[in-house]
Amino acid sequence: MSDALNPEAPETPVIPEETEEEPIKQRKNGLYPGVSDELAENMKSGWADTELHDLRPIPQAENTAARRAALSARFPGERLVIPAGNLKTRSNDTEYAFRASVEYAYLTGNQTEDGVLVMEPTASGHDATIYLLPRSDRENGEFWLDGQGELWVGRRHSLTEAEKLYGIPASDVRELSEALREATGPVRVVRGYDAGIEAALTDKVTAERDEELRVFLSEARLVKDEFEIGELQKACDSTARGFEDVVRILDKAEATSERYIEGTFFLRARVEGNDIGYGSICAAGPHATTLHWVRNDGAVRSGELLLLDAGVETHTYYTADITRTLPINGRFNELQKKIYDAVYEAQEAGIAAVKPGAKYRDFHDASQRVLAEKLVEWGLVEGPVERVLELGLQRRWTLHGTGHMLGMDVHDCAAARRESYVDGTLEPGMCLTVEPGLYFQADDLTVPEEYRGIGVRIEDDILVTEDGNRNLSDALPRRSDEVEAWMARLKG
Repeated sequence: MSDALNPEAPETPVIPEETEEEPIKQRKNGLYPGVSDELAENMKSGWADTELHDLRPIPQAENTAARRAALSARFPGERLVIPAGNLKTRSNDTEYAFRASVEYAYLTGNQTEDGVLVMEPTASGHDATIYLLPRSDRENGEFWLDGQGELWVGRRHSLTEAEKLYGIPASDVRELSEALREATGPVRVVRGYDAGIEAALTDKVTAERDEELRVFLSEARLVKDEFEIGELQKACDSTARGFEDVVRILDKAEATSERYIEGTFFLRARVEGNDIGYGSICAAGPHATTLHWVRNDGAVRSGELLLLDAGVETHTYYTADITRTLPINGRFNELQKKIYDAVYEAQEAGIAAVKPGAKYRDFHDASQRVLAEKLVEWGLVEGPVERVLELGLQRRWTLHGTGHMLGMDVHDCAAARRESYVDGTLEPGMCLTVEPGLYFQADDLTVPEEYRGIGVRIEDDILVTEDGNRNLSDALPRRSDEVEAWMARLKG
């Protein structure tokens, strides 16, 4: 980073805090280090009008309006406050890339820091207002002297532009805290994103009532609308292309490390989407037995397997979550194929169990039964299978649940009640992963030596439909012979 305006000044200078005795707009420019009165006056004028007049609503504006209507119906007569969150410091004067809270983005479509959606109760429901930072003030020098001014970080939408884009009246967020302090009547806030907003509501809210709001917004996302399904399909399609990218560069990864794989997939995510939906797991060889291996600093060796668990996140925050276990040299050996085919068979059983009216746990139980049968068949655990399942003995090697809801979070709807989620029933519009796996740790002395260090997982993103399910990630092959043929084509 550089300070082109004043090489002697620190990077991203910040306007001193405003005081009652000396408001920023009245402060003499000479008080800013390195800024002359003449330069400060010059920077106030000579700028073109950049207001955008020909704006259309965002594609999901009708969907976000329907979501707000459902929220309004659930909490009549109550003020509802849903913050986007603030920038978080990464180190010193640099921040992490900002990602708005899922609750806020789900209800507004907006993704800017410091935003807050407020639903004011009325006799007929609620009036929604989106509170945002307006354009940087050029009169007081904020736009070029403040480290978060538009000259430094880029243009913001004006409040008028925001109203057109999101279909919600917009106001200056800097006035919101005081307004909330003075507000009366019942209030709920989504906690954990904006400490300033929470502080303004300290005496007006309770943890129990706020948790009810969070749970409702989590459960509202269990069933996806058509816009969300389209975004999830986009995410899966981009992710499939990212996996193809990885296969094409496996020879380069062998010469470097798992990080070549990580970087290759990340390029696809950034070119076609907003980001990766979660830390990519690029686990080669024995690292595949570590469920969340995200260090990605290990060797990539011919003859071993690569477990690649990765997902592109779209510009609207919907993420894919796909895993393929690939032979690095393009061909499974006999034992690798045996283990892989067992996991594939378990996944097939799990996917078949995904349908309307089925219990959420059914696909997990179906997959676990197949894996338990294989472990008994191979002599790795003593049967019968019913005993293994009753005691959970297969879990030494299957380890994790067989899937989870998917959406704007990779583990979506996490605050939903058990009766609505894990103990609930599948409905059309739900989207979940089916991802059985077998993992034989490198130090597991209970299995033959040749098994040790082999990990296999296959994961797809499955939409519950009216008559069954649809695999959103079926652009990627799953059967072992199809995987080998696909890799051969890509490696040419």
